[in-house]
Amino acid sequence: MASIDIHNLSGAKVGSLELADEVFGAVNEDLLWEAVKHYRAAHRAGTHATKNKKLVSGAGKKLWKQKGTGRARVGSIRSPLWRHGGTVHGPQPRSYDYAFPRKKLMGALRSALASKFADGKLIIVNTFDVKEPKSKLFREALDALKVDTTALLVEVAKHENRNLTLSSRNLDGVELISGNEVHPYHLLRYDRAIFSQPAIEKLQISLKGSISKRQHKPAEGEEASPKKASRAPRRRTRHEKAAEVA
Repeated sequence: MASIDIHNLSGAKVGSLELADEVFGAVNEDLLWEAVKHYRAAHRAGTHATKNKKLVSGAGKKLWKQKGTGRARVGSIRSPLWRHGGTVHGPQPRSYDYAFPRKKLMGALRSALASKFADGKLIIVNTFDVKEPKSKLFREALDALKVDTTALLVEVAKHENRNLTLSSRNLDGVELISGNEVHPYHLLRYDRAIFSQPAIEKLQISLKGSISKRQHKPAEGEEASPKKASRAPRRRTRHEKAAEVA
């Protein structure tokens, strides 16, 4: 079982945290790609639209009589065959969102955390103890943690640390979200991920509980679940018994 150091906002080490191998183990890049694709598709505006025959401007009068003129028959000046006519089968407003299995999302989140930990870009702080709502002071705290690029701050849901919100919202490349809103897209978008200790512990418990029994590996000293009893042997038919006697 791996472990990671816990720091305070001054950059000093104050402890360590054990990480579950089931959560911070292998990285599934294909699953990460699927999760990011679904996230971006769900956030597409989908407001594209073209005007069809009934939406373009123009009178609905028949331009000339049906027969006798020697010209091709035409019913409306708004026909798609004419210049400034309507568009056929053009894009219309719609949602690009689609169903994505929760187990796959949890698996992608485990892979994203494992990737951050393997790259050494996962930082754990004991608490976001911000005493004053000043961006300059919080920037100094990030510098003490050796964060000089973009960063994702993850705090427990419904936190009452208003100073943290006010101090981080004006910093370029820094985003604060709650632990129950973390998505693989967020972890891949930002270079560093900074979790508070309560947030990473709660998230680790949730991700560990989402692993199916088939993927769960018994810990040392833990007995594996017994296998199901084999089926009873098939009864021989009358013809089979007669063939054996013969």
